[in-house]
Amino acid sequence: MMLWYNFGHHLLSLAALLVIVNCGGGEQRRGTDSSTSSTGGSGSSSSSSSGSGGSGSSSGSSNYSNRRFHKIQHGQCTYTFILPEGDGAGGGSCREAKAGSPQYNANSLQRDAPPPEPDFPSQKIQQLEHIMENYTQWLQKIENSIKESMKMEMAQLQQSAVHNHTAAMLEMGTNLLSQTAEQTRKLTDVETQVLNQTSRLEIQLLENSLSTNKLEKQLMVQTNEISKLHDKNSLLEQKMSEMEMRHREELETLKQEKGSLQTLVGRQSGVIRELEAQLSRATGNSTALQRQQQEMMDTVHNLLNLCSKDGVVPNSTKVADEEKKFRDCADLYQAGFHKNAIYNIQINSQETKKVYCNMETAGGGWTVIQRREDGSVDFQRTWKEYKMGFGSVSAEHWLGNEYVYQLTSQRQYALRVELTDWDGHQAFSLYDRFQIGSEKQNYRLFLKSHSGTAGRQSSLVIHGADFSTKDMDNDNCLCKCALMLTGGWWFDACGPSNLNGMYFTQGQHIGKLNGIKWHYFKGPSYSLQATAMMIRPLDFS
Repeated sequence: MMLWYNFGHHLLSLAALLVIVNCGGGEQRRGTDSSTSSTGGSGSSSSSSSGSGGSGSSSGSSNYSNRRFHKIQHGQCTYTFILPEGDGAGGGSCREAKAGSPQYNANSLQRDAPPPEPDFPSQKIQQLEHIMENYTQWLQKIENSIKESMKMEMAQLQQSAVHNHTAAMLEMGTNLLSQTAEQTRKLTDVETQVLNQTSRLEIQLLENSLSTNKLEKQLMVQTNEISKLHDKNSLLEQKMSEMEMRHREELETLKQEKGSLQTLVGRQSGVIRELEAQLSRATGNSTALQRQQQEMMDTVHNLLNLCSKDGVVPNSTKVADEEKKFRDCADLYQAGFHKNAIYNIQINSQETKKVYCNMETAGGGWTVIQRREDGSVDFQRTWKEYKMGFGSVSAEHWLGNEYVYQLTSQRQYALRVELTDWDGHQAFSLYDRFQIGSEKQNYRLFLKSHSGTAGRQSSLVIHGADFSTKDMDNDNCLCKCALMLTGGWWFDACGPSNLNGMYFTQGQHIGKLNGIKWHYFKGPSYSLQATAMMIRPLDFS
């Protein structure tokens, strides 16, 4: 009975229970206390109590206003229960405390009833059991709430840990993916390079195989040729041996013939000496004949002189005497020669020159200095050839820069340029003043006053230009016009005309910059069919 009394006494003391909850360093106090005074003994005791949830427990003594504590560890939280003072070393029971002192102890329970009798009634025991059940339920609720809070906190901790772990894993995955992508890209580049190198090697192998096949074929062909050459050499050796035999025989016969020829030469030498003697005698006779011929010529001249005194002169003698005095075709025309033909003119006091005279065009008296008609003469000539002239006077020709210079130095001349296209249309350009300088002046061209039907503007350089050929570049262009446009001409800067260019036949005369061109007549790339350059004294009438 006393045991139950003590047990009830402890249960009633739970009314003053104070719960301290410490989670992560923080501290909470929960519970009820019927008295706030702190009296009583000091001391500490520890007891172990099992907690629900399998979280282990630990208890110890703590000095908190000389009270006893009961600690329970659950996860990261520590639950501390402040227990009321019992019957231990620090003090007696509630009954003894009440009897010994007029004041109650702070942890003692206030009793309204008289102290129990030794024979504790069963009703009180049931009441204590009921109270104990209530406290047990209350402790279970506290434990359940603690478990629920612990579960929620654990769930939150697990969720945050999972979230952090997931974020770290995602970051690691992202890094791994980027590294994998970079490595993949590098591997792709390496694979592409390897494929390119492989394809190049394959192409080189194919080329090498093809070249090897070609070389093998060439070797086979050369081997066959060598075998053929061996056969030919053997045949040639046989022929050479045969020819040597024949040559030996022929040499023998030639030696014999040589002996006979030597005897014959000896005989002929004697005959030649006899003929030389006869020739010397005939030469003496010819000198006598020449003297007789000279005497006859003197006699003829005497007769001609006598006839000239009487006014009778043969036509042939008249022509010969008059041609020696003609300076150009204008003089011939004025002397009565009105047919297109070749005549001799007196270029200077020591030299005559055959020229073609046009006695019908525009009043006649024109001395032709250039002519193109069929491409029979090559006009891509040197400086010296253009100086002295070339071609046939009756056909295509260039009279010669030196002769034209001497002619135009005597008196003032006009220039007429006759042009014919491939449709038969004719045109001309007329210059009232034409002269060229000496060779020291590079046969420089001087012109004045252009007119005619071959364009409103002059295709020749009016202000003057030096003459150029393929071996004498005197133009004003770095491109060497004589080589590019062919022929010799007063190019200036490869100007708008070149009547000495390449001759192109019909059908090929379009789009030719190096042809026979006169820009302001048919354009810069039309090659003409025929041209003629003629000069006549400015005072001709």
